[in-house]
Amino acid sequence: MTLNRTIPPSIRPLGNFDLTRPERRRMRNGIPLNIIRAGSQEVVRFDVLIGAGQWHQTQALQAMFANRMLREGTRSMTSARIAEKLDYYGAWLELSSSPNCGFVTLYSLNKYFPHTLAVIADMLMHPLFPEKELEVVVETNRQQFLVNSTRVEVIARKQLNRSLFGDVHPFGRFAEETDYGRISSEVLREFYRKYYHSANCSVYVSGKVTPEIIRCIEESLGDSPWGEIRPMPSLPLYEPQTSAEKQVFVEKADALQSSLKMGGFVMDRTHPDFLKARVMVTLFGGYFGSRLMSNIREDKGYTYGIGAGIINCPGSGVLAVTTEADNSYIDAIIREVYHEMDRMCNDLAPREELEMVRSYMLGDLCRSYEGPFSLSDAWIYVETAGLDDEFFARSVDAIRSVTADEIRTLAQRYFCKEKLIEVVAGKKI
Repeated sequence: MTLNRTIPPSIRPLGNFDLTRPERRRMRNGIPLNIIRAGSQEVVRFDVLIGAGQWHQTQALQAMFANRMLREGTRSMTSARIAEKLDYYGAWLELSSSPNCGFVTLYSLNKYFPHTLAVIADMLMHPLFPEKELEVVVETNRQQFLVNSTRVEVIARKQLNRSLFGDVHPFGRFAEETDYGRISSEVLREFYRKYYHSANCSVYVSGKVTPEIIRCIEESLGDSPWGEIRPMPSLPLYEPQTSAEKQVFVEKADALQSSLKMGGFVMDRTHPDFLKARVMVTLFGGYFGSRLMSNIREDKGYTYGIGAGIINCPGSGVLAVTTEADNSYIDAIIREVYHEMDRMCNDLAPREELEMVRSYMLGDLCRSYEGPFSLSDAWIYVETAGLDDEFFARSVDAIRSVTADEIRTLAQRYFCKEKLIEVVAGKKI
């Protein structure tokens, strides 16, 4: 059969959307084991989640460096040996942290998984935090910090968070250059001893998961308790201390363009309005065909790109609008953002526009979770956000069922211009 490439494929609505759910077990030492059997290639992704993020640290950078230094040496392996072994077996290791978790992520061929997992288990159970390697890692990160600190996007983002949350709140506090000098091996060991143990973590494995792989995980990490298990300290509660100043300008005299951040508090992920509000915000500024892009980029030509979204924070959410543009266009951009908010509050979205947004969001959902490893991302998100297993099904229902009337009502409820803080970082004109 000859394929006629002048005829586009037919467009079909999305049928049933059901993510492969993890098989949940508990290993002998109590660690939750989440198994996602998907994919046909002989490769797996292995994740360890530790309840040890920025919210848990007693000083800036402690959580990030404690996680990052796991690969820099153990009782039995130097950092060079760890890197050599993982490279030899074709594995890839990622270490990262978030406000509430530290993550250790390994990608490994099935046939070498026992060898690569042994390295990860040693890193988790017996890290040394050696001073020499720490000095190198800290200095590398300090230099990157200094580079990033000159970017107007970073300056504006930090200032918006300070204005919204206040200096005491973890989301309003940021590391300074002097904080890098306060990081020591003992500071990291203290954090490790407090949080890195078998009673404060969970495990995910996805891909072509075999009984042998599960056996390796249970023997390496799940057979007996490890780490200094102790009662978890209660975390302090922080209330945002929002600034009364609604327009903030941070001057950077040599900036070629300015960064604009506008933000205000809205609902969190557990609120009944959240899922349908995401559709509203996507229509407003969440994809390339959005109102903000059509007006401010395509029609006015003020910027290459502008976007809006709901940034999720523990216990709250922030409606944020962000762009970078020539210094002379910033005031006009702010006026057009408010103009588009007014349109959404006053007028019903046309049916064709709403259908376009539905198609985009459903397609994006399918693309985001089409592979076995992205399924790990989905269920890790559910765990770390404190959501239930029906979250994605409810997301699809909300996208399909939201009406133009509901979008207008949500816009009237959450597009409160008086509560938005405008932050501009750039050159004064």
